[in-house]
Amino acid sequence: MDHVVKLVRPLDPAEHYFREMLSGWTNQQMARNLNTSTIESRSSIVQRFVLSTETYPWEWTPKVVDEYFSDLRAENQLQRSTIRSYQGALRAFCSYVSEPSNGWVDLCIEEFNDHPTQVFFDWNTAQHVQDYEGSPTKRAFTKTELQDFFDYADDQVDRILRNGHKGAIAAYRDSMAFKIAYSYGLRVNELRHLRQEDFSRNPHAREFGRFGQLNVLHGKASRGSSPKRRGVFTVFSWTPDIVEDTIGLAGDKYGERSLLFPTERGTFVSSSVLWRRFRLYCDELELPPGLDFHSFRRSYITHLIEDGWDPLFVQKQVGHEYASTTAIYTCVSSDFRTRTLRSALNDTIVRSSDRKNNLQ
Repeated sequence: MDHVVKLVRPLDPAEHYFREMLSGWTNQQMARNLNTSTIESRSSIVQRFVLSTETYPWEWTPKVVDEYFSDLRAENQLQRSTIRSYQGALRAFCSYVSEPSNGWVDLCIEEFNDHPTQVFFDWNTAQHVQDYEGSPTKRAFTKTELQDFFDYADDQVDRILRNGHKGAIAAYRDSMAFKIAYSYGLRVNELRHLRQEDFSRNPHAREFGRFGQLNVLHGKASRGSSPKRRGVFTVFSWTPDIVEDTIGLAGDKYGERSLLFPTERGTFVSSSVLWRRFRLYCDELELPPGLDFHSFRRSYITHLIEDGWDPLFVQKQVGHEYASTTAIYTCVSSDFRTRTLRSALNDTIVRSSDRKNNLQ
């Protein structure tokens, strides 16, 4: 706990000591090497809890927890993972302030005749009981839908040019971004941070030239760690041409020789810009529900599996630690399952016929 000067009593002791608690907790998390964004998000959750419940940590009880999250679910319809995230942050904060060695227990008893305790337990918080908690409606593109989407994105660039409107360059940049997201199975944050120097040759696939491999430097980080890096091999024959055109656009139009998808100001394109155009095109094409930007990644995994690529190779391409995670992303089509069933049945018939002939 930070040293608290007691020569002058604060005008609002409760608010003052709560802020000191947050400051001490921030220092503890920094010492654990957590990301700044994670720390800020957690602190914001704690502050909202205090504001909504009109109670301070030394006043919290399980009843306060139950009422808060009951209201939160009823009003905001939050996802299970979001609820669990909120409760996890609050539980961690409670652990910090209720640990006697941190000094807050004794101080609160002296100041408020009460003290903080842990009020978040397994029996009153959401538990992580399954690998995937996303919406069951989320899905991959079919190959036909994906081709229609890419064609439409290209057509919009031509339409803007024909009409003499502004925005053709940005539309072209985003069209290339959509194709590269699918080409390498990228998350949107991985995509927007790409630089031209992230591409390199793959000596085992010389036909792709200098775009045989993409080095992803901003992969999804584990808790308390820096972004994960991974190398992704190029697998589609058309991908190098897309990358070449994108680099040409970045250099010729934006004057930026490093970022793959720069804005006119030379900064990374924002996720919200890519999401808005993605959603606009889906709506204009009247594509069935269940698609989001992450569907490019789902589609990459699904289509490779459907086309017979080794599941372990696909797992390594997308940076999943466990095969079960890759399986969650695989949304194989009905046609693929039908072909697989038919192939298995045909093999069974052949083997049965062979056995019968051998017996005769």
